[in-house]
Amino acid sequence: MPIKLNNHIDFATKIFTSKVILILIVSLFYVKNLAAQSKNPSTINFPTPKNIDNLLFYLQRDPNTNTLIYAINLNAQGNIDVSNPIHIYWIRYAEKGVKKDLGYIQKKFAYGLDIKEIKKDQYELRFVSYKKLAFILSRSNDKSYHVSVNINNKTILVRRLFVRIEGGSFWLPNVKYAEIEGTDESNGKAVVERISVK
Repeated sequence: MPIKLNNHIDFATKIFTSKVILILIVSLFYVKNLAAQSKNPSTINFPTPKNIDNLLFYLQRDPNTNTLIYAINLNAQGNIDVSNPIHIYWIRYAEKGVKKDLGYIQKKFAYGLDIKEIKKDQYELRFVSYKKLAFILSRSNDKSYHVSVNINNKTILVRRLFVRIEGGSFWLPNVKYAEIEGTDESNGKAVVERISVK
């Protein structure tokens, strides 16, 4: 009995249609996620800090371009200073790039770190203003130091933190979200993870 050509055409059409629908669904999901990631972005064009000695990561936030630098503090022998492992200071781009240490209130209530030694050359870091998330400072095989954090089953080597602030007051800023930018340790790809800080 001869096979009807129409049956083959109908079958091929159904497969093609199914694939098109699947591609559309995946595309819509991607666009939705992309829109969610870009929702409520800052209007500020932030500079990238350059030529920073012993830089671990940096933090930027609204309402200006002033940037916080988190740098490893090494002694004369090139080892970490266990009494003060991280030097935190401002680069005030809004004031011609002048460098300035954190004030007492900033250090104790906002951008300072609680640092706990885990073992030699490894420390747990938590922001004084957001202690839920633990960052790990450790030394690599090449003797360099880096900071990593585990989010959504990913270990991210941290490069930049961004805090989106919209209004509020000095003591109670209206923080919309925070973003962690860096490299996925498992594949070396750039990654950005957004977290709620409520």
